[in-house]
Amino acid sequence: MDKNMQAAYLPGNSTVVLKEVEIPEPGHGQVLVKTKSSTICGSDIRAIYREHLGKGPEAYQNKIAGHEPCGQIVKCGPGMRRFKEGDRVVLYHISGCGVCNDCRRGYMISCSSPLRAAYGWQRDGGMAPYILADEKDCVLLPEELTYTDGAQVACGFGTVYEGLEKIGICGNDQVLVVGLGPVGLAALMLAKAMGATKLVGVDTIKERCDIAKKLGLADEVFVSGPDTLEKVKAVSDGGKGFERTVDCSGHTLGRQLAIRATRQWGKMVMLGEGGTVEFNPSPDIIHDQITIYGSWVTNIWRMEELVERLVRWGIHPEDLVTHRFTLDDVDKAYQLMDEGKCGKVAVVFDEEIK
Repeated sequence: MDKNMQAAYLPGNSTVVLKEVEIPEPGHGQVLVKTKSSTICGSDIRAIYREHLGKGPEAYQNKIAGHEPCGQIVKCGPGMRRFKEGDRVVLYHISGCGVCNDCRRGYMISCSSPLRAAYGWQRDGGMAPYILADEKDCVLLPEELTYTDGAQVACGFGTVYEGLEKIGICGNDQVLVVGLGPVGLAALMLAKAMGATKLVGVDTIKERCDIAKKLGLADEVFVSGPDTLEKVKAVSDGGKGFERTVDCSGHTLGRQLAIRATRQWGKMVMLGEGGTVEFNPSPDIIHDQITIYGSWVTNIWRMEELVERLVRWGIHPEDLVTHRFTLDDVDKAYQLMDEGKCGKVAVVFDEEIK
């Protein structure tokens, strides 16, 4: 094995820099993972790639980028308890302290300890041929799933699954998803697998709507405009709105649409980061007895549950990947993702570019 590797960093100003760094050695309770696929998350674009806006958990510390990695363990440090060389793993992308209340619940995303470090933000991430990871952050990837499936689970699909579990999805439900970036597309795919009987998507960008149509993820798709609320409610049963709505837009107008399109006694979840929202509590939520949830990433046991469900449902998150790049062209990958007109973008290692 070579001693050095190329790794991608995000200095801001919508640029990517490749640097040569030393391949790390796993310590106690750690593994060295050979990266197979690493997908790009919109949070990286919003808070790191364009400029370093992140504070607190989103504070970028000049580390190797990429918090959606998946690969194969090639070396183990001492003190391993479960995983071994050769195991295919997804990385839960936040390494928590392990002993606070949130970590004990499996929600390392909410760990408040100064020891908390997210891959790709405060510790080196997946935009490199190898990743140093803690064993406790590994999720076993079933053989039926591809490495790019697993990379999607590492953040996007895990985040969506958590939100859908909070509002509950079943065969009784019509579901509206607002914002059809990779998270919104994942919401449609998972809601369909979970039994939703009618699926409707909305986005401001025609290209994203076209992806949802092409993949057959929704029964109806609308490019948003001044009369979108009327249009989406018109395709719901009796024009009464949707039992479940999901906002993935992160924009006040998208959130308002989701809230006002929610049927009486329905539930709505906010997944899109950033932005604001304005609504009138009485007519918009109180009088219709609507419940609004916020949901941030997921817990690690639910991520383990999700990879099992994906196999059971026979669906592949990789189907949402519209573009693949090698590490040599990682700058093009981030640029394309920043344009916001594609599906998911993956940087693949040791895999054929399709």
